[in-house]
Amino acid sequence: MSAQAKRTGITPQANDLRALEAAAATRLLVAERILDYSGHVSIRIPGQDAFVIQIGSNSRAEVEPGSMLVVDYNGNVLEGDGQPPSEIPIHIEILKARPDVQAILHSHMELAIAFTMMEGVKLVPMRARASRWKSGIPTDPDPSHIKTEEQGRALAKTLGPHHAVLMRAHGLTLVAESAQALFIDAVHFKENATAQMQALQAGAKPLPLTDAEIEQIEKMEMRDWHIKKLWNYYVRKGITEGVLPEDWGEPLIPSREMLTRDRTH
Repeated sequence: MSAQAKRTGITPQANDLRALEAAAATRLLVAERILDYSGHVSIRIPGQDAFVIQIGSNSRAEVEPGSMLVVDYNGNVLEGDGQPPSEIPIHIEILKARPDVQAILHSHMELAIAFTMMEGVKLVPMRARASRWKSGIPTDPDPSHIKTEEQGRALAKTLGPHHAVLMRAHGLTLVAESAQALFIDAVHFKENATAQMQALQAGAKPLPLTDAEIEQIEKMEMRDWHIKKLWNYYVRKGITEGVLPEDWGEPLIPSREMLTRDRTH
């Protein structure tokens, strides 16, 4: 076991890749101005009531696999040296309520916050990839930091079966089936919010996707392949620009076989 693994308690067999993906996704989200000095990514550990998340005090722009913690559903640190983010109930209560969710992002994206401060305006699917949020993007009414179990449960209830929840005057939380999917969804969420805001700023009435258009989009959707394609792009871009260390590339970059698809799927 490496010195870093001994220091953090994260074993290569169980959690190293999750810690690496969480660190990479966090740094890339900072580069895309979706995360800044706060916010966090978590990844569920299959078969355990626990998840990987960064040390709360560490810079999101410099987070490493070794600055990840393994935390249980009571908020106890099982592995690693440090304290989790103060808003850990967001992750605990959503993971408990949603067995389908494998990764969570909490962000204070300014565009997301803006859509909680306009009367009569809801964030809706505008761009094709926003069909991901066809079921709705609810807003949780609590504008304060989510620091208690009760607040976390209330947020999880507002999220319900959806894949995103806005937080009044605070930010947003996204959920997905993997860290890679979570990062790509965050990029598309920002793109979609930008598109709607641009329409509003132009003085036009936003024209969201119709149910029929969403149905057509989903007929042609290749989500798994699309996630791998964009993850490949952003990881390589991150390495080139110095956002990610070069030696993170081998375990993160999809293989040629993973990026191969047939003509229709």
